[in-house]
Amino acid sequence: MSGAAPEVATFAAGCLWGVEHIFLKCCPISQNKGVLETAVGYTGGRDDAKNPTYRQVCSGTTDHAEALCIEHHQVRRAPEFFCCTHDTTTENSQGADVGTQYRSAIFYHTPEQKEIAERVTAEFQKKHFDRKGEKIVTDIVAAGTWYDDEEYHQEYLHKNPTGYQCPTHRLHR
Repeated sequence: MSGAAPEVATFAAGCLWGVEHIFLKCCPISQNKGVLETAVGYTGGRDDAKNPTYRQVCSGTTDHAEALCIEHHQVRRAPEFFCCTHDTTTENSQGADVGTQYRSAIFYHTPEQKEIAERVTAEFQKKHFDRKGEKIVTDIVAAGTWYDDEEYHQEYLHKNPTGYQCPTHRLHR
């Protein structure tokens, strides 16, 4: 692992606890693979939708995305991994979860993160989707205000291994 200072990255890819689960399953904090800490919550919504609850976000009325915020050491690896963990070609949905709250998005925190996200997405598009005639629809937007989800949703699938998990949250490539 590099000696670089940890960074914060924010990703949306459908059901928030499923996104967190696959990151922690494949990059366990205990195995020192770059992920240091995670939190699930909401971002990217209307300015007047402050401190939303899970039910409010699920209703689709806040325009917030269910998201994962991670502290990590892998500036390039995190967006690549993100692209491999869900269907980047479906707009506002993952599996049976439909609505803008389930959109695919990378919320960048620095100009470098934006550049990396754009480059990785373009490379992923060319390598996996151009020949199929499919298009990645992942939004790449500046990170805004973050709202933590309720405590019982943090590491939800680790606490509830038989809980709902979107079938798109798996390694695709």
